[in-house]
Amino acid sequence: MTAQLIDGTAIANQVKEEIKEAVARMQAEHNYTPGLATVLVGEDPASATYVRMKHRNCEKLGIRSISHVLPADTSQEEVIKLVASLNADPEVNGILVQLPLPKHIDEEAVLNTIDLEKDVDGFHPVNIGRLAMKGRDPLFIPCTPYGCMVLLERSGIQTNGADAVIVGRSNIVGLPMAMLLQKANA
Repeated sequence: MTAQLIDGTAIANQVKEEIKEAVARMQAEHNYTPGLATVLVGEDPASATYVRMKHRNCEKLGIRSISHVLPADTSQEEVIKLVASLNADPEVNGILVQLPLPKHIDEEAVLNTIDLEKDVDGFHPVNIGRLAMKGRDPLFIPCTPYGCMVLLERSGIQTNGADAVIVGRSNIVGLPMAMLLQKANA
């Protein structure tokens, strides 16, 4: 197999246009605007930039974005209470807790609090478990690995029977990427 250059920007723009059209239809047909809530705890510059990019993209796509920025010394209980309130908010369709969280906060406890149907990052243990099981699909798939699979699919790259190398084994990218490739028979 020869190397193939993938135009990720063109594919991303195509996906964004499809989302923008779907949101516009939702607004026209149901008078409803979907909402994404983000939770950022602390002042990590990379995390702050990442969250800012998410809100900018929401704005471009017509999605309501709700930002919650908490100081680094916020207690785990306060974060869990905020997530629980977002679960109950009908204006919030998706919740994204930016990782990593400060060391004194148990990420697992916070991720377990997110309503399964609002876990747009796909990090809830049930979503990860369903991703790992044959014949089961998670409600949401972790974003970066999912984006990689979309790039492969839209570029016409066959994964069935392919050899794949994944650099890294994080819970956020490496592990879910391995599971997605395995599901795709790579």
